[in-house]
Amino acid sequence: MKLCVALDLPTKNENLQLAKELRDFDIWLKVGFRSFIRDSKEFLKDLKEINDNFKIFLDLKLYDIPNTMADAAQEIAKLNIDMFNVHASAGKKAMQTVMARLKEFTNRPLVLAVTALTSFDDESFKKIYGKSINEKAKEFAIEAYEAKLDGVVCSVHESKMIKKITNKDFLTLTPGIRPFGENSNDQKRVADLNKAKESLVDFIVVGRPIYQAKNPKEVVEKILTNI
Repeated sequence: MKLCVALDLPTKNENLQLAKELRDFDIWLKVGFRSFIRDSKEFLKDLKEINDNFKIFLDLKLYDIPNTMADAAQEIAKLNIDMFNVHASAGKKAMQTVMARLKEFTNRPLVLAVTALTSFDDESFKKIYGKSINEKAKEFAIEAYEAKLDGVVCSVHESKMIKKITNKDFLTLTPGIRPFGENSNDQKRVADLNKAKESLVDFIVVGRPIYQAKNPKEVVEKILTNI
């Protein structure tokens, strides 16, 4: 299981300062909408300059018509990042088109499909998708697997089931991790480290419990020791 730290702080400088504090760790860094829109691709270079061994997960959740998604994926693959994601609800054809476009890259980034956002509970999810989270996450995961993606973004609660219906090597990345039982904030389907390990999760995403801590380095050290 690998740790991915969410760089969701209000400013570029705060995010860079956090990355500098964590420069000695073998970790992944998640760059989402806010940071990428505000700080652009130069921010990705800045992170690599701090530690070239940092792995970058560009969390943009592509969702559009197949060709537009493939165009975007092609540009993302040129950014020297290690992983990005798309929405599985864009459809199997869209995911297949993305993967076909990436065949030109000898060292392409990992591609994951978002199943159900962890901010959803079952009731609110069903209003949009017409099925329970478990049912639809299962369908989305199978489509992503058949489209040759590397894995999915899901909650801890779906991880083991998804591996069972696809393949044990099909990656699961889980947001909503509260390592030691911290406040869930705006996340609905959260879990701690023990639950993530039991669920065979490959990547855990941790944000606020790290960057809101008085000593982020100490928290990361504790997480890495426990995983």
